Amino acid sequence: MRSTTVLALTLTALAACGGQPAQPPPPPPGPTGPTIITYTAPVPMPPETTPAAPPAGSQATSWTMPDLVGSVLQDAQDSIQRLTGYGIVLTTSHDATGAGRMQVADRNWKVCTQNVPPGAAITSSSRIDFGVVKVDESC
Repeated sequence: MRSTTVLALTLTALAACGGQPAQPPPPPPGPTGPTIITYTAPVPMPPETTPAAPPAGSQATSWTMPDLVGSVLQDAQDSIQRLTGYGIVLTTSHDATGAGRMQVADRNWKVCTQNVPPGAAITSSSRIDFGVVKVDESC
């Protein structure tokens, strides 16, 4: 649009000076209206999730509690998750010495007790708690 205005002013100036205005050049090829840009938003992908409990009828809804006494705490937790197919994701632990120490690095602790006895049935609603001490301590 601006180039057309400049061209018109140039032609007017030439005519005012006595020169012969030339025919304006033809418009450039292409669309003469505004350019329309279409944007299609990407379709979001669903997040990857692990089911909290197995789908009904596809896997066991109860499992047999293993004997995890003597295991490293991290390995005991992993064993429960593997056994249940993540039907039980969270287990708890406490300092078996009574000192109230926090289990920050689970690999540094070993299981001395478990609140669910080996061989007992556990379900996704079971609460499993391990009594633990540091790996270099005696139970």
